[in-house]
This record gives sequence, C-alpha cells and structure tokens, in this order.
Amino acid sequence: MRARNTIGLVSVILAGAACSAPTTSQSESTAITTSALGSSGNPTLDLDLGPSDPTQVVSVSIIFKVNGLNQLEQFVQSTQEPGSPSYHRFLSVNEFASIFAPSTRDIARVSAYLAPFGIQVGATLADNLVLKATGTVAAFTQAFTFDLHDYQRGSTRYHRPASAPSIPGSLSDVMLVVAGFSTQPAFTPKFTSTKTIAPKYQTPFALPTNGTATGVPGNYTVGDFANQYDVNPLYQAGIDGKGSTIGIATLANFYPADAYTYWSSINLPVRANRIQQIHIDEGAPIGSDVGSGETSLDVEQSGGIAPEANIVVYDAPNTDGGFLDLFYNAASDNLVDSLSVSWGEAEVYYNAALAGTDLTAELAAFHQAFLEGAAQGISMFASAGDSGAYDASNQIAGLSNFLTVDSPAGDPAITAAGGTTTPFTFTATDYGFPAGTPNLVISQEQVWGWDYLEPYFGSLFSVGGGGGVSSFWPAPWYQEGYPGARSTEPGQVITYTTTSGTTTTTQTLLTLPAHFQGRNVPDVSADADPFTGYLIYSTADGGWLNGYGGTSFVAPQLNGVSALVRQRVGGRVGLWNPMLYRFAKNRGGSGSNDITAGDNWFYYGIPGYEPAAGLGVIDAARFARAVADEGGCE
Repeated sequence: MRARNTIGLVSVILAGAACSAPTTSQSESTAITTSALGSSGNPTLDLDLGPSDPTQVVSVSIIFKVNGLNQLEQFVQSTQEPGSPSYHRFLSVNEFASIFAPSTRDIARVSAYLAPFGIQVGATLADNLVLKATGTVAAFTQAFTFDLHDYQRGSTRYHRPASAPSIPGSLSDVMLVVAGFSTQPAFTPKFTSTKTIAPKYQTPFALPTNGTATGVPGNYTVGDFANQYDVNPLYQAGIDGKGSTIGIATLANFYPADAYTYWSSINLPVRANRIQQIHIDEGAPIGSDVGSGETSLDVEQSGGIAPEANIVVYDAPNTDGGFLDLFYNAASDNLVDSLSVSWGEAEVYYNAALAGTDLTAELAAFHQAFLEGAAQGISMFASAGDSGAYDASNQIAGLSNFLTVDSPAGDPAITAAGGTTTPFTFTATDYGFPAGTPNLVISQEQVWGWDYLEPYFGSLFSVGGGGGVSSFWPAPWYQEGYPGARSTEPGQVITYTTTSGTTTTTQTLLTLPAHFQGRNVPDVSADADPFTGYLIYSTADGGWLNGYGGTSFVAPQLNGVSALVRQRVGGRVGLWNPMLYRFAKNRGGSGSNDITAGDNWFYYGIPGYEPAAGLGVIDAARFARAVADEGGCE
C-alpha cells in the first residue's frame, strides 16, 4: 500500500477545517471473521445440517484496513487536547477518506481478485472503507478457502462458516474483515425488568400528572432523569437540542408511533416527523418484533431529553455483518452528531476458544468505525451490559463464571454507559411477601447490583451494571495511570462442563491474561436498576410497561445529553471520554458525581474511579459548562 504523510495531510486540512464536520496493523495472514458465539449459542449445541447450498447467493461486506491506524488514533487524541491545533476541529467524510482510506488502486486489487470467481462488487461507501460483494456460496468458499454450513438451534436455522475463511496473503495488507457469511443472531439488547424476578407483583403504573416527571421509582420518565442529573439548568437556558441530530443504532425494527405516544403522554411537546429510519442491509426483519421495545425506548429516552433534536434510526439485521455495516454506514453518512447503541455481547466471545474461529479482527473493524466517527466529531455511547462484572454469566449452560466486559462498550473509542440504583424503599409486601417482612431502604445512589435483593429473592447472580477490565484492548491514553483504574484479575479460567448420564466432563477453553493493563469500563453512569427504573411504551410488548431498566437506558440518555451539549457549545465535541476523565481529575469532578456505595458483584463503589460506576453519574449542566469553559467548539 502506498505510504502517505498522514500527519502532514491532517495539518493541511485542519488549517481551514470547521469545528463541526459538514454533514454530507493486522498480521500478514488473518482469519476472516464470521459470527460471534453470543448468547445465541455454543457451536457444540447447534445441529450441523451439512454444507450450505452452493448455488445460494449471499452478500458480504469487505472492510478495508484504514491507512495508518496509529496516525488515526493520534489524530482523534489531538482533537481532545486543549491547546492542540486540532482541538475539536473535525474532518468531513471526504477529508477522512482522502487521508485514511485505502487508495482506489488497492480497492481495485480486491475487485480484480474476486472477478474470476464470478463475485460481483458494488460501490464503496463514501469513506471508502466498505465494499459490498455478492456471489454464490460456491464462489465465496473457493475465493476464501472455507466451508459454509447450515445449522439449526431450536426453530432457528442459519448458516455460518464451519471452518475459518482466510484472506489471501496478497490482499492481507488492505483487507481487514469479510463480514456477512454468518446469519446467526449474535447480539442482545441490554435491558431488563423487575418482571424477571417478580413476574406476578408489580408496583402501580403511573404517568405524570403535572409536568414531565412522575417522581415514582419504576415509573420514571425523561423528566425524572432531568431532575436527577442536572439537565434542567440547560432547559432553563433555552437548550433543548435544536440544531442537533441524534443517531440510534439498533438491530430491531420499531414503531415510530411508540415514541410520539410516550412523549405526548408525559406532556412533552415535540415536532412531528422528527424521526427518520435508515435500513441497513435491508434493515431488521419486517414483521418481527424481537427487540422492538429496545429501539422504542432508545428513541423515547434520547429524543425526550433533547426534545428539539432530529433523530435518525439506523437498523440492521442481527448478524455480525449487519452490526458492522450499521456503524460504517452511520460514520460514512455523517448525518448524526451523536450515536448510541444498546446491543452487544461479551467481549470474550470473539475469542477462537469460544467462537470456533478467531473473531478478534472483527473487534478491530468496529474500532475503525468508532475512530472514524470520533475523527468526524460524532460522540458515541454504548451500554456496558446488565450482568455486572461477569458479562457472560447465565448465557450458556455449563460455562463457568469469569470476569469480562461487554462489546462494543469495551472499545476505547466509545463511551461506556454504566448503571446505578437511585434511592428508594423496597416495600416487601408490594412483591407478595407477608406482612411483617422488613422493607429495604436504599438511602444513597449506589452501583447497581441485585445482590442487595438476595435476602428476598435468593440468588440473582449477576444482574447489575456492567463493568470491568478488557482483556483485549489496552488502556487508552485517557486512562493510562488514572487513579482507580484496574488491571485484569488473575485466575480467570473459562471452562465448559457437560454431563452425559453419570459422567461429567469439564473442558478448559481459555485462561484470560492476568494483570493486563486493559481498558476499564464503564466511563460514566446513571440510574439503570429496574426497581428505580422507567416507563416505556412499546407496541410490540403490549403498550405501557413500568419497572424497566438496564444500561440500555443510560446510553441513549447520554446521547440525548450530548445533543444538548452540542447546542450549548455551538458544534460537535467528539469522543467524550478524554473530557470526562480530565474534568474529574483537574476540575473538581465537573461533569460527573462520584458514586461510593454498592457493587456490581465484584467491583465496589469507592471514592474516585472504579470499574463499577466509572467516574460516577453524569452531571449534564456541569459537563456542558466545563466543555464550553475549556473552549467548546473553536
């Protein structure tokens, strides 16, 4: 690949760049990623139906390596360093492509390789990082030397590689991932409900009678979030998200009317037709309501916190290829100022020992998309998960418990949203316990972990706010040496146990690295406990629901706050993380309030940073003021 003076090109471009972008190295031989194990299933549990129909036509996405990954990361860092010429000065898509995308000659090499197999290629995205290719199963398996099989689990039938596809050595300098060979559902939404442990007993349903807030735990609205996390001073200053565009990344379709019903029912006026849907790879399956409620709540929360912002919903099929395409399309479109995602899976499921093939190149592919967004000034947020410090627990029978974080929240180029429990009284009789059963009082906001409820309901391991240390991503610059940041724990051995008759067999799959100085998750938090949670409106789930929570609320809430911040400072602000950590360390905690109680089953709320609530809970007005005071959008 032709070498370029990347830093020099960035400097030339930034000499005339606006603050807000216009809205217009792997190894020589790498395995192509297929599909992550996820909660959908261990390959040993799926019925192999044999080779896929060789005449079946499939469409995949070829994701190219960025030209100069280190330089791209350095540029993103420079956009968050006050005093740097690049501080909050972002690139357009064309500028990004001219510096960091592969050359047209390199892209042509890939097309030329595929042509003899009868594989057709389309146009690349505007950022020149993704090329769509279509051909038969026989053509692709010959081009990349692998076997594609059909599988069945329950009523779900899908295909995925039975052996690892390989990128030809002659193209390994330009190709990173070919995604889309697998149609296995891979990712889950990060929300939960009080119904999971007390299905027959629910607190009374309540809508606001005056204003937008209810003040009732389990029935909270965006108005309650505004009261709790210092959003109201922004509203009082006329900051309502006007001029900002919020992006929602989802793997499910939804009913836009749900959001309008929610907003009108809580007395929140919004503009009609503010929601635009963009379907990626033909979108999430029409007619399937799986995950629809997740999308509805994402739109309701983010758009309710920023009631004058526009909203773009990107939806894609729930596959590895769909998820990657979603983020690359959002970055390449460059329509949104901020983007949140409430879907993911345990980071460890990208490891070959659990997935069957090495999927870590897929993590690198996600990272490129997030870096592109950051370089263009898009602030991105991801749910940290709802299984505490043990993100893979309770997903696959026979798998041991071990510490891991959720992906994509564990990526250093996205803001990880953690969860807390706000003050409330757990009234035992409301949940069917006999008179005289002691109530439980939570007197201060604490890390969300349902171990506090075990005296009532028994084992609830390990429901709570996701958090921990990545065993894949090293600590990013904004966390290096940061007080309270942890390294990976020793003794994290992943085993898989099966029983046949009277014989029990335990297989060691993987030992995670100990004392690895990895990326710590989350960065910042807010209320996510269903017992102090929220109302949602979801047609797919029967209408109004209360007692819902999960970090899938926090990510879109931060997304909404980001729209307010953008309006307050006059432009995009890019990756939040460096600002959050800098403000917490040097400006008396501006932007977040510390959480010093509770736990997520392993990490405890303590003074300062910890991988349970991160830096603490968001303080929206103080964060916006700190960004503006530091120079905002220059």
